[in-house]
Amino acid sequence: MFNSAARRSRWALVAALSVLLLQTLIVWNFSTLDPGGDGGGDGSDGSERARGAGERTRSEGLQGAHGQRALGRGGARFPRQPVGFRSHRPKERARVDSNNENSVPKDFESLDHSNLEGRSQPRRQTPGKQAEQRLGGVRNRSRAAQLSLHQGPTTASLEVRYEQPPKCEISGKEAISALSRARSRLCRQQIAEVYCRHKERQLMPEQVTRYCPLEGKANVNAQWDEDTEAVSTPPVRIVFVLAVHGRASRQLRRLFKSIYHTDHYYYIHVDQRSDYLHRQVVELANQYPNVQVTPWRMATIWGGASLLSMYLQSMKDLLAMQDWTWDFFINLSAADYPIRTNDQLVAFLSKYRDMNFIKSHGRDNARFIRKQGLDRLFYECDTHMWRLGDRKIPEGISVDGGSDWFLLNRVFVEYVVNSQDDLVSSMKRFYAYTLLPAESFFHTVLENSAHCETMVDNNLRITNWNRKLGCKCQYKHIVDWCGCSPNDFKPADFHRFQQTTRPTFFARKFEAVVNQEIINQLDAFLFGPFPAGTPGLEAYWENVFDEPDGARSLSDALLTHYHAFVRMGLAHAVRKNSCRYLPAGHPVAVHLYFLSEQFQGYLVRHHVTNLATGKQETLETWVAPKKSFRFAEPPNSFTRLQFVEVGTDWDAKERIFRNFGNLMGPTDEPVCMQQWSKGANATATMVWIDPTNVIAATYDVPVDAGAEFTHYRPPLNVPLRPGMWTVRVLHHWSAVAETRFLITPLAYSDHQPIRQADALRFHSGPPKNSYMEQSFHGLNPILNIPVHLGQVEAAERNAALTGPLLDRWVDSLVAEAWSPVEVCSESGACPGMRACEKTTWSSLSPDPKSQLGPPTADGRIR
Repeated sequence: MFNSAARRSRWALVAALSVLLLQTLIVWNFSTLDPGGDGGGDGSDGSERARGAGERTRSEGLQGAHGQRALGRGGARFPRQPVGFRSHRPKERARVDSNNENSVPKDFESLDHSNLEGRSQPRRQTPGKQAEQRLGGVRNRSRAAQLSLHQGPTTASLEVRYEQPPKCEISGKEAISALSRARSRLCRQQIAEVYCRHKERQLMPEQVTRYCPLEGKANVNAQWDEDTEAVSTPPVRIVFVLAVHGRASRQLRRLFKSIYHTDHYYYIHVDQRSDYLHRQVVELANQYPNVQVTPWRMATIWGGASLLSMYLQSMKDLLAMQDWTWDFFINLSAADYPIRTNDQLVAFLSKYRDMNFIKSHGRDNARFIRKQGLDRLFYECDTHMWRLGDRKIPEGISVDGGSDWFLLNRVFVEYVVNSQDDLVSSMKRFYAYTLLPAESFFHTVLENSAHCETMVDNNLRITNWNRKLGCKCQYKHIVDWCGCSPNDFKPADFHRFQQTTRPTFFARKFEAVVNQEIINQLDAFLFGPFPAGTPGLEAYWENVFDEPDGARSLSDALLTHYHAFVRMGLAHAVRKNSCRYLPAGHPVAVHLYFLSEQFQGYLVRHHVTNLATGKQETLETWVAPKKSFRFAEPPNSFTRLQFVEVGTDWDAKERIFRNFGNLMGPTDEPVCMQQWSKGANATATMVWIDPTNVIAATYDVPVDAGAEFTHYRPPLNVPLRPGMWTVRVLHHWSAVAETRFLITPLAYSDHQPIRQADALRFHSGPPKNSYMEQSFHGLNPILNIPVHLGQVEAAERNAALTGPLLDRWVDSLVAEAWSPVEVCSESGACPGMRACEKTTWSSLSPDPKSQLGPPTADGRIR
């Protein structure tokens, strides 16, 4: 069946295609591929448009070498195009050429501002709701919405409600857009107040005093001989300010071990939304007298004013600590790692104890202001940075900026925190309404203050920039701007740490879920290798759920999967160990498990009742994903395809699915990723098939000669029918490969056992089996994909299941995609079942590289 389409007779294929061509008169506008993805722009740089070789993973479109477009909603793609077909060339990405930490692309004004359209415009059908607006058959981002910023007030602006009427007329198109999209009334009220104050010239300083005696920018050249660690007397003491978020507690502990010394201080801020990590950090801080956690927490967002507020409050706290006598303030994240030892850093800073180390943008200042959006008014609320209009740069000073990672001496920190002079007070006002303020505030104050001669244009870091992958406007969901993010270092980058032409002591970014080997290499280089036979060196565990988080921190799809994994583990325990248990409550903890850079599956800890003893125990179950990708048999002559995977949370920068194992439910939005070898230009056809053999979507993917990865999310109507789905890859309508992925039915709705009405709503598939407006049922006979009445009837019966019958259906489906590997016990009460701490895989097994201990005689813990 898998390759039968290629063997059908020529006359039958031509006849069928002729019929299907009549059904494909609606041609989908393909300018919005991957509508919820990275964003992008249409910069005018010709070299970017002509880059030819390289990855094509556009959120605005997948474009072939000859301008061919893929077809999704509205028709199937065939070797010949229907009469009147006009190729659509999607927008090109803008090239980003700045060297600062989080820059913006060239020609921002020409970027797609679809992230500014009103939230009142639905993107797709949802269960029980019909899409309210479609323009020309195009879903998601309509051209009308893209142009709304340039056409004055929209209808959404008429529906804005406030706690109190605004004090002025809101006429700016960007402010109107922000008001139409803000979620809370309080945020809308604040936006209106900021806009009116700015309109009345009460918000921004217009003239600021400069105190620097220099005409231009200071350029102190700080040199260092790496072979010497001679320390000036007395050696400086450093306060490390760690701004962390997420759940990578083990990686954070490795960073802490590498920088810890009893002579220094550690002040840790954990994002307000990262409660699990906060609990871990509090536990860490309790072990060391020179470590403290901020007693307050902020929800800091990329580009937001909250990040600068967090640093300024941290500085104020540190100056108030009379028993912490530090000389330098250095900020780090959990994605940083040292590339030189603490002793080397202290020796260098002791030599330059009066200097401030901060990286400037290194280009024309006027151009930097425009690219950084410093001449735009922004305001942060609802964890979003809203663009409200234009503003003027204050006169009298030189605005500077660059990286938001820096080393500042105590004298300058005291000046920034305590000074009431015109420069500091005016800059605090100005940067409270600025995009990426931490990337410019300290630079501008330093360059225009009496401390300007202490500036060293070097923040002592090396950052792994790959503009081609890292500048995809990936922050448009939280900021009305485009920005960039560094890539993670890999083992092939290790030589770069030794070849820097300027003093560098830290590097970023590192992520153990992406690659832990590079961290192991650095650790061994700095401190020597761990003893042979040390357990856990190639393993990495990262928590994704912890009992204190509460079940409501999980989606219903994740909760369903985790319970299914528990039942899978208990059935395995009966088969392998003859031990019988009953599950008790929700899981206790869930971890991702990696070994030798490969995802190995989920580890689910859970309470159970031992049926033999009646006592409660805690077990941990390891489940591993089954392989779902296979090539056609016999192999196709088209050999460029390497791999296909379907999942959610695709990270085009690191080229991984962040939803490890791709746990998906009926309301998720799957992305299909293809990996290619280099070769001749080609076009592949993707066919999505639901569990009842309904063809949900088909589209072409143009593959350039140098393409390595492509990805696309077809805008399927939800709910997706639960069961095993298939994506087939065809070349010239001949099967190349296929992959399967699971859409798991929900056993929970709003974290409670699902009721039958909700089960029917989520598990029956989209109305009339219509995943898209165009039907592809005519392709079933062409591709020899029969639709059997028995499959349809079974799907209808299953859609109504609840309780234990639903659990059995869930378990049967999950068993097609996952398999149990082993179950361990915390108490070891079951004969033949290993204690978790005695295994090499359990989250409770030894992990010396991440475990903390008391300081040694030399003041270190690593």
